[in-house]
Amino acid sequence: VQLQASGGGLVQAGGSLGLSCVASGSIYNFGIMGWYRQAPGKQRESVATITSGGITNYRDSVKDRFTISRDNAKNTVYLQMNSLKPEDTAVYYCFGRGPKDSWGQGTLVTVSS
Repeated sequence: VQLQASGGGLVQAGGSLGLSCVASGSIYNFGIMGWYRQAPGKQRESVATITSGGITNYRDSVKDRFTISRDNAKNTVYLQMNSLKPEDTAVYYCFGRGPKDSWGQGTLVTVSS
Protein backbone atom coordinates (compact mmCIF):
# COMPACT_ATOMS: atom_id res chain seq x y z
CA VAL A 1 0.00 0.00 0.00
CA GLN A 2 1.43 3.36 -1.01
CA LEU A 3 0.75 6.58 0.86
CA GLN A 4 0.34 9.99 -0.74
CA ALA A 5 0.57 13.05 1.45
CA SER A 6 -0.72 16.47 0.50
CA GLY A 7 -1.84 19.76 1.95
CA GLY A 8 1.39 21.48 2.83
CA GLY A 9 2.07 25.08 2.04
CA LEU A 10 3.01 28.48 3.35
CA VAL A 11 1.04 29.99 6.20
CA GLN A 12 1.55 32.81 8.65
CA ALA A 13 2.07 32.14 12.32
CA GLY A 14 -1.23 31.56 14.02
CA GLY A 15 -2.77 30.14 10.88
CA SER A 16 -4.05 26.68 10.04
CA LEU A 17 -3.31 23.94 7.56
CA GLY A 18 -4.78 20.52 6.98
CA LEU A 19 -2.72 17.60 5.74
CA SER A 20 -4.12 14.48 4.12
CA CYS A 21 -2.53 11.11 3.56
CA VAL A 22 -4.37 8.89 1.09
CA ALA A 23 -3.53 5.21 0.81
CA SER A 24 -3.61 3.33 -2.48
CA GLY A 25 -5.35 0.48 -0.72
CA SER A 26 -7.03 -0.38 2.52
CA ILE A 27 -5.55 1.04 5.71
CA TYR A 28 -7.20 -1.59 7.85
CA ASN A 29 -3.91 -3.49 8.05
CA PHE A 30 -2.17 -0.49 9.53
CA GLY A 31 -2.51 -0.82 13.27
CA ILE A 32 -0.97 2.60 13.69
CA MET A 33 -0.85 5.52 11.32
CA GLY A 34 0.58 8.92 11.86
CA TRP A 35 2.78 11.79 10.94
CA TYR A 36 6.45 12.54 11.40
CA ARG A 37 8.22 15.75 10.53
CA GLN A 38 11.75 16.77 9.79
CA ALA A 39 12.97 20.33 10.05
CA PRO A 40 16.14 21.48 8.27
CA GLY A 41 19.19 20.24 10.10
CA LYS A 42 17.15 18.25 12.60
CA GLN A 43 16.21 14.63 13.08
CA ARG A 44 12.85 13.29 12.05
CA GLU A 45 10.42 13.36 14.96
CA SER A 46 7.02 11.90 15.61
CA VAL A 47 4.18 14.41 15.57
CA ALA A 48 1.01 12.40 16.06
CA THR A 49 -0.21 8.84 15.81
CA ILE A 50 -3.58 7.14 15.74
CA THR A 51 -4.36 3.48 16.22
CA SER A 52 -6.92 1.47 14.31
CA GLY A 53 -9.12 1.86 17.36
CA GLY A 54 -8.85 5.63 17.30
CA ILE A 55 -6.44 6.12 20.18
CA THR A 56 -4.32 9.18 19.53
CA ASN A 57 -0.96 10.35 20.76
CA TYR A 58 0.79 13.68 20.24
CA ARG A 59 4.17 15.12 20.94
CA ASP A 60 3.93 17.68 23.71
CA SER A 61 4.71 20.68 21.52
CA VAL A 62 1.65 20.14 19.31
CA LYS A 63 -0.90 19.03 21.88
CA ASP A 64 -4.05 21.17 21.84
CA ARG A 65 -3.05 22.59 18.44
CA PHE A 66 -2.95 19.55 16.15
CA THR A 67 -5.59 16.90 15.63
CA ILE A 68 -5.05 13.58 13.91
CA SER A 69 -7.91 11.52 12.55
CA ARG A 70 -8.43 8.62 10.19
CA ASP A 71 -11.24 7.64 7.88
CA ASN A 72 -10.94 3.94 7.17
CA ALA A 73 -13.68 4.07 4.55
CA LYS A 74 -11.70 6.67 2.60
CA ASN A 75 -8.31 5.09 3.38
CA THR A 76 -7.14 8.47 4.58
CA VAL A 77 -5.41 9.94 7.60
CA TYR A 78 -5.65 13.64 8.36
CA LEU A 79 -3.65 16.10 10.41
CA GLN A 80 -5.37 19.37 11.22
CA MET A 81 -2.85 21.92 12.38
CA ASN A 82 -4.03 25.08 14.13
CA SER A 83 -2.20 27.95 15.79
CA LEU A 84 0.86 27.17 13.74
CA LYS A 85 4.23 28.42 14.89
CA PRO A 86 7.45 29.02 12.95
CA GLU A 87 8.98 26.05 14.76
CA ASP A 88 6.38 23.82 13.09
CA THR A 89 8.13 24.45 9.78
CA ALA A 90 9.24 21.08 8.43
CA VAL A 91 8.61 18.43 5.85
CA TYR A 92 5.76 16.28 7.12
CA TYR A 93 5.63 12.56 6.34
CA CYS A 94 2.75 10.18 6.88
CA PHE A 95 3.34 6.56 7.70
CA GLY A 96 1.47 3.36 8.30
CA ARG A 97 2.71 0.62 10.62
CA GLY A 98 1.50 -2.90 10.07
CA PRO A 99 2.68 -6.23 8.68
CA LYS A 100 4.56 -4.08 6.19
CA ASP A 101 5.33 -0.47 7.01
CA SER A 102 4.71 2.25 4.47
CA TRP A 103 5.84 5.86 4.20
CA GLY A 104 4.46 8.64 2.08
CA GLN A 105 6.52 11.30 0.38
CA GLY A 106 6.88 14.45 2.38
CA THR A 107 4.84 17.59 2.14
CA LEU A 108 6.44 20.89 3.10
CA VAL A 109 4.87 23.11 5.72
CA THR A 110 6.35 26.57 6.10
CA VAL A 111 5.18 28.88 8.85
CA SER A 112 6.29 32.47 8.56
CA SER A 113 6.63 34.75 11.56
